Amino acid sequence: MKIVLSGGGTGGHVNPALAIAGTVKAHEPDSEISYIGTPKGIENKLVPLAGYPLYHVEIQGLKRSISLSNLKTAWLTLTSVNKAKKLLLQIGPDVVVGTGGYACWPVVKAAGELGIPTALHESNAIPGFAVKMLEKDVNRIFINFEETKKALKHPEKAERVGNPMRGAFEMQDRKAARRELGIAGDTVCILSYGGSMGAEQVNNEILAVMRDYTSKEPNVRHLHATGAIEWPIASVQFNDMGLDKFPNLSLVEYIYNMPREMAAADIVICRAGAMTLSELALMKKACILIPSPNVADNHQYKNAKVLADKGAALVFQESELTEGKLAQAIRSLASDPGQREKMADNISQFAVNDASERIYAGLSELINKTDFQKP
Repeated sequence: MKIVLSGGGTGGHVNPALAIAGTVKAHEPDSEISYIGTPKGIENKLVPLAGYPLYHVEIQGLKRSISLSNLKTAWLTLTSVNKAKKLLLQIGPDVVVGTGGYACWPVVKAAGELGIPTALHESNAIPGFAVKMLEKDVNRIFINFEETKKALKHPEKAERVGNPMRGAFEMQDRKAARRELGIAGDTVCILSYGGSMGAEQVNNEILAVMRDYTSKEPNVRHLHATGAIEWPIASVQFNDMGLDKFPNLSLVEYIYNMPREMAAADIVICRAGAMTLSELALMKKACILIPSPNVADNHQYKNAKVLADKGAALVFQESELTEGKLAQAIRSLASDPGQREKMADNISQFAVNDASERIYAGLSELINKTDFQKP
């Protein structure tokens, strides 16, 4: 298989593409995999590390407010498709797959105009702008949430396959993880984080929870990651509150063994990105979600609401975190193993442990069925 992948802006677009690439390589070691992104996206770090050639097409997102930047966006929209066509004619792929973000729009659009088989993968419950713009032009749409079909104009193209994931989440065992971390059997483990860069309000709320609740419960182990940007401030606050004196509390900048820590956790408090929710579902975790308000179309809240409506998560928007509501929710969940088990069972209904395999099968079928001759 000769495949071009495209998607960028955040790791939530790039990592699913790389998971697909890894599965293709596992099945077909001689396959040729290329990636097309933008000069400034996170793909410039992640794709070379994965060992795949990276090409660039310059495109940028549209600002929602009046901005001179939108003039450049309009120009790039006109020119980027032709540049993408030149790259695709040079590479000669059997199929082109977009995983969302504005980076994939010119690439998938160009592939469709060239008659190359195309597919999209949408991780979020509500499809993003690029997917909405491209759905009429592509052959297949792989989705993570069944609810996504309701927001598509061409739901007949959609197939729920889950979210392709990299890493070792599917291989983790709760008992083994707790044994490796030295956690006693009756300890309630709370894991919290607000993203790799950090979130100020999440950190402030969690520090308050540590001060008012978990520091007073020696049978509760609470690990919180502040994120890189927020670490200098949050770590000082942690020490000033005297929380460093409690052996059951840990504050770190980043969690490097996330699969193990999540496997060991009884309660996870975090954002509601699509990849995170897929990990929580796969590992059957009771969770409290605080969606980021700083994302396009408020898609994290929409993701979280799908779970909340099924009794699979508790959800608080940042504006709702007042008067100790988060601490109250955590205390209630920590003291009720039956409720945690019910939530874990509910969220597990969203899990798909072979998403990459399903996508590989779909792409193989698409290539074999499409009457396409390379230019």
